[in-house]
Amino acid sequence: MEPLGADSTVLVVGAGITGRAVLAALTPLGVRATLTDDSPTALTASAQRGAEVLDPATAVDRIADFDLVVVSPGIPPAAPIPTAAAAAGVPVWGDVELAWRLDRSGRFGPPRQWLVVTGTNGKTTTTSMLYAMLVAAGRRAVLCGNIGDPVLSQLDQPADVFAVELSSFQLHWAPSLRPEAGAVLNVAEDHLDWHGSMAAYAGDKARALTGRVAVGGVDDAIAAELLAAAPAEVKVAFRLGEPGPGELGVRDGLLIDNAFGDGVVLAAADTIAVAGPVGVLDALAAAALARAVDVPAAAIATALATFEVGRHRAEVVAVAEDITYVDDSKATNPHAAQASITAFRRVVWVAGGMLKGASVDELVAATADRLAGVVLIGRDRAVVAEALSRHAPDVPVAEVVTGEDSVMLEKDESGVTRVTRVKPVGEQAPAEALMGAVVAAARDLAGPGDTVLLAPAGASFDQFTGYGHRGDAFATAVRAALR
Repeated sequence: MEPLGADSTVLVVGAGITGRAVLAALTPLGVRATLTDDSPTALTASAQRGAEVLDPATAVDRIADFDLVVVSPGIPPAAPIPTAAAAAGVPVWGDVELAWRLDRSGRFGPPRQWLVVTGTNGKTTTTSMLYAMLVAAGRRAVLCGNIGDPVLSQLDQPADVFAVELSSFQLHWAPSLRPEAGAVLNVAEDHLDWHGSMAAYAGDKARALTGRVAVGGVDDAIAAELLAAAPAEVKVAFRLGEPGPGELGVRDGLLIDNAFGDGVVLAAADTIAVAGPVGVLDALAAAALARAVDVPAAAIATALATFEVGRHRAEVVAVAEDITYVDDSKATNPHAAQASITAFRRVVWVAGGMLKGASVDELVAATADRLAGVVLIGRDRAVVAEALSRHAPDVPVAEVVTGEDSVMLEKDESGVTRVTRVKPVGEQAPAEALMGAVVAAARDLAGPGDTVLLAPAGASFDQFTGYGHRGDAFATAVRAALR
């Protein structure tokens, strides 16, 4: 457990949920933990709860005084504290690395089997499906990681298996993680502003494939490359088509396992609650991980038949006037948005937000024939508008922006219909005002049989507190408009 011996000094970076979980895990170990955060308010609150705190600038200056730095997942490698730690030779772990080492140490009983899910799109749904399969098989399982509770906070739970969703951030800071089985679903441009390059992003995802069993979605070119290069003892591919030897796939509408059995039927594809090919791929990935720890086919079938889609993940909000309104606010990157759009025949797409350095050209080109219209919001809406002008110039576009004037409609030089919305009316919150204008514009563009789809392809923090807030505002606006 070095460098976590008695009287070790540890700097914990980040005072949020993860930071508090780290402090709680470190306290029984007898180490001396100090907390730092960019927010003076958060530091003051932590100090009032009894934590020893240090401002970030002083932490950088005193970095050599610490034996270990534990960072929250969102802290990038180029941030001042990790940079200073690297220069001083002080190891930097994330909370997942700390949890892995504590679990391996036997402090909480026999080490658990870790089943890890990562990918640009579909992590949460796949991990939830996996957990449902484990429970259906009677396994003592815990759902944790990026999906909700930090793994650290679950170490004292009576479980044999951890179903763990991990982001690229968490994997970056977990260099010694070797799960029993891990899956990379897919890899597309996302978080390039954090990782610095596509190669670095993919490399961090590949850390999920360093255990005994590596699972990869081979319909995705990058995931297939990562699987081929993985050091795992057992490599399992999954695909939408007919499975070859050592693969899971689909034959005659049935999910088939040729990796942990010979042509074993797992479930019928039409029992999967998640719409479109993405739902089948998520189910195949979850099944591959479950089969890696001997979950029987019957339990997989039961889990998929009873599985319910999570909030803000292709969630149907309302159906009225032969128009379906769908909240897929969790589609926070172009890859996820493309998967969401292709699940429907004809779409009025609500898009925009913070693209995090990702391109949307491939997304727009691939889905242009499905777009009945587009409503743009958020900081990077102009980037999406430019891609539409290149690849879908005939698709009508409405742009919802904030301004000082009352609502007005006009055509700009590129032919975009601009909807300008000002301050909230009365007690209306800004998010409600924004989404009210979005839904009004979408209804104008939609026709019978169309789907109004919130699948923004960008993060939400420019206008909302998170993707959940964005999805809730959309649902509220839809219901208000249909009264």
